[in-house]
Amino acid sequence: MSGEEAPSTEIITLTRHVLNDQLHLGSAATGDLTLLLTAIQLTSKFIATNVRKARLINLVGLAGETNVQGEEQKKLDVLSNDIMVNALRASGKTAVLVSEELDNAIIIEEKHRGKYCVVFDPLDGSSNIDAGVNIGTIFGIYRVRSGSEGSVEDVLRPGNEMVAAGYTMYGSSANLVLSTGSGVNGYTLDAALGEFILTHPNITIPTRGKIYSFNEGNSMYFHPPVTAYLKSIKYPAPPKTPYSARYIGSMVADVHRTLLYGGIFGYPNDKKSKSGKLRLLYEAFPMAFLTEQAGGIATTGTGRILDIVPTNIHERCPVFLGSRDDVLDLIKFYKEVPLDSA
Repeated sequence: MSGEEAPSTEIITLTRHVLNDQLHLGSAATGDLTLLLTAIQLTSKFIATNVRKARLINLVGLAGETNVQGEEQKKLDVLSNDIMVNALRASGKTAVLVSEELDNAIIIEEKHRGKYCVVFDPLDGSSNIDAGVNIGTIFGIYRVRSGSEGSVEDVLRPGNEMVAAGYTMYGSSANLVLSTGSGVNGYTLDAALGEFILTHPNITIPTRGKIYSFNEGNSMYFHPPVTAYLKSIKYPAPPKTPYSARYIGSMVADVHRTLLYGGIFGYPNDKKSKSGKLRLLYEAFPMAFLTEQAGGIATTGTGRILDIVPTNIHERCPVFLGSRDDVLDLIKFYKEVPLDSA
């Protein structure tokens, strides 16, 4: 076997990794969060399988209904939502579920009720399936408030009160990125083993990147601080080199790249979308949580995203997140350039 390296026998699965983290908590650990994350893993595996064969089993077409956002639902959206709701309810660890696809929160019946609330977008970016673009599941987890048996108020709380957040990206491989409040780790689904294996331990965002991800198709509607910032990174004073644009149109894919390579992801509010386009509870909060845990910054341009107190489950907000220095540059433009300047 000259020149060949023996395969490693040290395989760290997601469940093993989370269990080890909980053991370090001592008496505070009950194992409930691990069991909940196991249910989320199962849904990710199930959805990954259906994403791969969506075209073959005719899951790509429209389901003929619209969700609460007014967007037409794809068949795979509906299936993914059903998979998540059923698995999370069956886990016995949840009290409240909030999905992008459902108008109202689901309050879990008493016999299946647990102490966690899960907010999620079951299939973000599904309109890109036909083009083969990576799509994903985004989720955030709250613990039920002391004395509560589970209500909408348990999730109408700042993102800084989440106990865990993550996403699973479906593409050439299925990658699950997770934080339980002590750093960020990435796992890749090994199809042969049927397990998510730790492949990206301790993800840390570089303090500065060279990539920006903004939907410049909407640039005519952007407010002046955003326009001025983008101009500064596309046409910098020499000897600096311009940033490269890498907008995919799938939040999970754009943020995943930003976490690994640095730079800035932005989806601002503008003259057309006055509150922003991304949903606060199950898109902005989980991604902001991950970004901060990886050493980056997540802001609306004028304030920390995780400090926002939601007023409804489908509220929207502007989002900028990524490398610390890049986001600080953006914030500086918000301080110096009036929103209504020419």
